[in-house]
Amino acid sequence: MNQSLSASKEKKFVALTSVFAAIFLTGFKLVIGLLTGSLGILSEALHSALDLVAAIITFFAVKFADTPPDEGHHYGHGKIENYSALAETLLLVVTCVWIIYEAIRRLITSEVEIEITIWSFVVIFTSIVVDISRSRALNKVAKKYDSRALEADALHFSTDIWSSAVVLFGLIGAALNFHIADSIAALIVAFIVLTISFRLGKKSFDALIDKAPKGLSEEIFSILKNIPGVKEFHDIKVRESGPNKFVDLNIHVDKKISIEKAHEISHQVEEAINKKIKNVKVMVHAEPDKH
Repeated sequence: MNQSLSASKEKKFVALTSVFAAIFLTGFKLVIGLLTGSLGILSEALHSALDLVAAIITFFAVKFADTPPDEGHHYGHGKIENYSALAETLLLVVTCVWIIYEAIRRLITSEVEIEITIWSFVVIFTSIVVDISRSRALNKVAKKYDSRALEADALHFSTDIWSSAVVLFGLIGAALNFHIADSIAALIVAFIVLTISFRLGKKSFDALIDKAPKGLSEEIFSILKNIPGVKEFHDIKVRESGPNKFVDLNIHVDKKISIEKAHEISHQVEEAINKKIKNVKVMVHAEPDKH
């Protein structure tokens, strides 16, 4: 129980610090973007604003996803993390629609002259440093606790690293009087975000429709082959709910053994799977072997 509380606190802490990081970056980019007129920086400000919303969603997702099972939610509340990740994907897509529209409009009209100052570069370099720090921290905790919501948030910040680098290219181009570089950079940002969004959205949607996690059935298959007393196994069913995985399977045991021995073998199966796979709950049905 103490370990569970510790995990919940660590997840909430890293999610909350990301909220404050997103607030800082959004405000900084917005001010500099408005002062310079850079679409690249303004698109980054909007991207960071959506990251802020996503970070807030993530904070509440990890907070409520760790709520224990109750009478109405027998499998717990883990899928809140999957819904959170899907919501973040939709927010990123909305961002891209605006960026693409505005970039194309500026390329067609050629009406924008961008004022490049030292602050234009300071805000982008600051963003890259903060984004690297946040994405690493979020990834570390996401992997530690297999958290889908934190993984999605880490993806947001890591996407910002690449998009900020592209905007930096646009600013350099604008500084050399190649002003369309800023709009081109914004389009590249949109492409990067859409690509990442598709991957994140597919992963979240797969979990929500209970698609079996890739490779998990095969891993369980290899575990079962090495357990003494298991004559045969079949009907392996796996699904995900946030950081948790649920496994149902049937095993065949010697029909001559006692119920107590069959229960012992079932327990060995549960322990073997739990030892190899994190955050897994196993339900084993033992039946007598026909041979």
